[in-house]
Amino acid sequence: MQSDNRPDGQKRLSFIEEARRAQIVVSAQEVLAQLGYANTSLARIAESAGISKGVISYHFAGKNELMEQVVEKIYREITTFVLARTEQEATAAGALRTTILSVAEFMQDHRAQLLALGEVQSNLRTPDGARRYGMAFNEPIYHGREELLRRGQADGEFRPFDTRVMAVTVQAGLDAMFAYWVSYPDHDLHAHAVELADMFDLATRRERPGEA
Repeated sequence: MQSDNRPDGQKRLSFIEEARRAQIVVSAQEVLAQLGYANTSLARIAESAGISKGVISYHFAGKNELMEQVVEKIYREITTFVLARTEQEATAAGALRTTILSVAEFMQDHRAQLLALGEVQSNLRTPDGARRYGMAFNEPIYHGREELLRRGQADGEFRPFDTRVMAVTVQAGLDAMFAYWVSYPDHDLHAHAVELADMFDLATRRERPGEA
């Protein structure tokens, strides 16, 4: 018989509870995108969701926990979208290029999620005042990308280089691309992503016969 408790010891949520939590997270995301972090309160989120503030307090310990759930939800959606495409690539070079293009494709159709993500990552703080989503938050991304880059080197696709430096630089390029698009909404995000993918193709690939 299946246990009613999760592996962490917490009671499993019912389908209705899960649906309500998801509704609240989506509403929080929308309010963040429209009003910014400073003006996003539980009361405004409740109003957007058409529920009472007490319902939010029942499902979440406070604003910080809700903000963390917003970030987790968006990252899950991005990961699912990108993996569905990169897993079809037979080469490391193809997977790297597809990663860059796929993230841009996702954000092109989910601008509100990008805005919400930026608001939380820039403003949420830990109890000691440090940024909740500082550089260390990207470690899983760096590790995964390093694994891909090392595979490309082992297969002879990529030239020798420091995989950590390259992984950090790829992520920095993506972050800068989205930050620029947020500031300049008319900027061609797809064209930017193609240019970025071309740059990293040139930066990583092994020199081919006849090339200088």
